[in-house]
Amino acid sequence: MQLSATSQYAIRILVYMAGEKDSQSINAAELAETLLIPYKFLAKIMTSLVKVGLVESTRGKEGGYKLKKKASDIMVGDILDAFHESIKDEQCILGIGFCNGLCKCALHDQWMEPKFLLQKMFRESSLEDIAGRGCKR
Repeated sequence: MQLSATSQYAIRILVYMAGEKDSQSINAAELAETLLIPYKFLAKIMTSLVKVGLVESTRGKEGGYKLKKKASDIMVGDILDAFHESIKDEQCILGIGFCNGLCKCALHDQWMEPKFLLQKMFRESSLEDIAGRGCKR
């Protein structure tokens, strides 16, 4: 299971923003350069994050982006939901499609526990929890 590039970038962007201690806006060019994300792709992601209410945007010379909520109130799952990406209960690990207790793929039973752990991690991990961890790039 791998997240899409859009979701990966969105998480990296918001984690970076959560790690910035001052409450000033961060402009898109700085985010793109610091996180090595193509500027146009970053701008598209930021537009989506503004639309779902995770980020606010300010125009002008001193403008940019900042978190709309506290980092402790934004869960990784919220970010994934913004891009319609999640581990659905009946999503097949082998990509076959619909997979449940009645119609199982070969790995269905082994996949159940790690799937639930991943869902729990996404649901319970806030930006505050993960900000400052790992590499920024």
